[in-house]
Amino acid sequence: MSETAPESRRPRLSVLFSVIVIDLIGFGIVVPILPFWSTRFGASAFELGLLLASHAAMQFLFSPVWGRLSDRIGRRPVMLMTIAGTAFALLLLGLAETLTQVFLARFLSGIFGSNISVATAYLTDVTEEADRTRWMGMIGASFAVGFTLGPPLGGILARLGTGVPMLFAAGLAGLNFIWAFIELREPERHRPFPATIPMTRLDVLRDAVLGRICFVYFLFSIAVTQLETTFALLMAQDFGFDEFGVGMVMLAMAIVMGGIQGGAMKRLASRFHERRLILVGLGLMALGFFTVPLPHSVALLMLPLAVAAIGRGISQPPMMSLVSQGADEDTRGVVMGVFQSSASAARVVGPVIAGALYVQAHAYPYWLAAALAAGAALTAIQIRNRTPLPFADPALSGEALSGELQPHRPKSPWIR
Repeated sequence: MSETAPESRRPRLSVLFSVIVIDLIGFGIVVPILPFWSTRFGASAFELGLLLASHAAMQFLFSPVWGRLSDRIGRRPVMLMTIAGTAFALLLLGLAETLTQVFLARFLSGIFGSNISVATAYLTDVTEEADRTRWMGMIGASFAVGFTLGPPLGGILARLGTGVPMLFAAGLAGLNFIWAFIELREPERHRPFPATIPMTRLDVLRDAVLGRICFVYFLFSIAVTQLETTFALLMAQDFGFDEFGVGMVMLAMAIVMGGIQGGAMKRLASRFHERRLILVGLGLMALGFFTVPLPHSVALLMLPLAVAAIGRGISQPPMMSLVSQGADEDTRGVVMGVFQSSASAARVVGPVIAGALYVQAHAYPYWLAAALAAGAALTAIQIRNRTPLPFADPALSGEALSGELQPHRPKSPWIR
């Protein structure tokens, strides 16, 4: 296999990444404005929590649905449908006049915004296995870019009116649809499968290897939500930071994580096996999260935050790469959908847990995050390689469930 994506596929990758970045910039624009927008309609703190949880719940439910549909009818049409749906949801949010309409818009946003599973399946279709971790890192870097540019842009637009960021994001999603419609092409390697193939969320979760990877990602995601939910409160209450200061710290973290996933990941992936990268990354996350509550100055606080960001940047792409190796080209969509839905499930329960713990003590969410990252690492140790799921051929559904997956074997003294 080639070490890099074939030249003919690189234009597709650039289009795919640009579509993801534009999509995430729109998402990042809305996130910091949503609390102010919802309280305009009389939302309580509890209702705001429900608003956030409803979005994540819809992503949990629909991520495998979009993935399975993309296996059946193709990646491109599903990407176009979800981008168009996102534009409509954002337009509805910007034009909302009641809290009920805000909830409806967020439900729709969660449904149509759960298309990362399709994007990762598309990426898997057009990249070689030996180089997949590097390209999965680029998806992580796309997240970092989106969350780096989106929130500041949303803050600037909010000065023109609280609803302006939502309408701008809707327009951005509309332009993204036009761009994807013109430039995004169906992967040649992907072949839609018949509707009769028996493959469900439980098929993936019951698999000894894929189920364990999804559980690792679930623990990883709950750990991340502990920081995401409470960090602004911690900085404001313990260090006197305002919204701008918190945004700058989060910007620095996004830059660190994006630098790892967009730059260093290529070199790391060529030297170390995915499982080792996952273990090292989760270990750094555990160390970083555990020490976040300890410093009494912002200068010292930046060190554990950087360690946690580096750990997250190192561990996430190889998880995505490893789970993609557990499915053949006809089932990648549903497998990646189940994988992404495990993170969505974590984002339903994670913020609730973080809020309850933070009320008891500011350090508790971060120490829980450290314990979860450590638990995820212990679970990841048990991951073994195997053949891809055989559901693409019903005749094989009762066999080929054991054996050795042949992931890329980097030339490294750490790999036996």
